[in-house]
Amino acid sequence: MNAEAPAPPPVVSVPLYQLKAEFFKTLGHPVRIRVLELLSQRECAVAEMLPEVGVEAAHLSQQLAVLRRARLVSSRREGSTVYYRLTTPEVAELLTVARGILSDVITSQAELLDDLRTTT
Repeated sequence: MNAEAPAPPPVVSVPLYQLKAEFFKTLGHPVRIRVLELLSQRECAVAEMLPEVGVEAAHLSQQLAVLRRARLVSSRREGSTVYYRLTTPEVAELLTVARGILSDVITSQAELLDDLRTTT
């Protein structure tokens, strides 16, 4: 009997645009954005983030878990305190770029609004 091992399942590659969409979905929550903004400044303990984020501890914990699964943040424990930090400085750069884009968009909208108000 010459039994052959079953062939491994085919590798299904996910298109890059789909991976990007999933990445941006991860960023698509105000609490997660605020957490990333705080961590862009420095490593923070969960207790430090709570008053800045303004949500219940359980909700913050859920959002931190999403960011950990996406590998955008990592954590370390020191006694009973858990500290979080960004896994890469590019996350902070992305937030800075997003801020610049939003600033440009808002400026354009303000200019359009001014034009609408002055046009009779």
